[in-house]
Amino acid sequence: MSGKRGRDGGGLEALAKRPRGGGEPLDAKTAGRAGGVYIPPHKLRAMKQSIKKLDKNGEEYQRLSWEKLRKGINGLINRVNMGNIKEVVPELFQLNLVRGRGLLARALIKAQMASPGFTHIYAALLAVVNTKLPETGELVLKRVVHGYRRAYRRRDKVQATALARFIAHLVNQKVAHELLALQLLMVLLEEPTDDSVEIAVSFVKEVGQHLREFSPKGLRAIFERFRGILHDGDIDKRVQYTIEGLFNVLKNDFADHPSVQRDLDLVEAEDQITFQIGLDDDIDKEELLDAFRHDPDYVENEKVWRKISREILGMEDDSDDESDSDSDSSGSGSDDSDDEDEGDAAAIAAAAAAGAGAAVGDQVIQD
Repeated sequence: MSGKRGRDGGGLEALAKRPRGGGEPLDAKTAGRAGGVYIPPHKLRAMKQSIKKLDKNGEEYQRLSWEKLRKGINGLINRVNMGNIKEVVPELFQLNLVRGRGLLARALIKAQMASPGFTHIYAALLAVVNTKLPETGELVLKRVVHGYRRAYRRRDKVQATALARFIAHLVNQKVAHELLALQLLMVLLEEPTDDSVEIAVSFVKEVGQHLREFSPKGLRAIFERFRGILHDGDIDKRVQYTIEGLFNVLKNDFADHPSVQRDLDLVEAEDQITFQIGLDDDIDKEELLDAFRHDPDYVENEKVWRKISREILGMEDDSDDESDSDSDSSGSGSDDSDDEDEGDAAAIAAAAAAGAGAAVGDQVIQD
């Protein structure tokens, strides 16, 4: 009898989890992918039809557009790699990166922290965006410096190492000035500990070739400091070996650690915009840019962005009227209807989960 109740209970529980109209159960996996709300296919089609009738200056339409923009940016950042970066960049510029400046900064930093091995790719992508939209490059740099400062104060070695690596490649791509790299190294080596020296060694490997070209005296001073630390012998033997290995890297002229790989050298030196931000500067992370805000001039601002986007991509400007009627620059920019349907579904579901007055998204780097 008890076994029968167990089977029946399991069946009722499974039935309760199954949404009406078929589809996947509303479990954690489905909720995470669709924003926490399952929408049956027939309701989704009806909602997509109703979206076309919404006022573009209304909050409901703009929230859906914001969700679509967020998912478009996240999708491209998660997809970019060494082989497709030249294809991803034009797709990225089809999205409204003025409105989504905070979303792009947040997505880049989150992706870099999850995959530090791709740091050079994310830095190269940002370097291209920075030539056209320098406010975005400055925002990412500010947040990375702020995040590193916070991790260093907390003695969070893993996070500090990852963010220092991001700073190194932003210096390599000339988004950040080499003075920031020298300042970071001087702070790490001023009162050396095993952790700070290890972070400094890994940082020099990433940025050393760039410093040797643009600040040879500064690099020489850093290696003199490393030599002094070795002479003092106050750090662990294992860390001393890493310093000796760094001197071998210097002898080989950082041959195995190029500042910018050939496939990622996408920006001419004269086109790059470099920011001089120091570790001690007062930094505003502009976190409000990450959250949805209603724009009373949404339609006009979208038209302005479309013109900017076409200028960046070198497209003709005679299709303005056609694009204004149906296209939304907050979308993915793809011609694949299946991808658009999937993006609309995710945006509708996420907006439904967020509610009428909820702000979208959580903060990646909190103060």
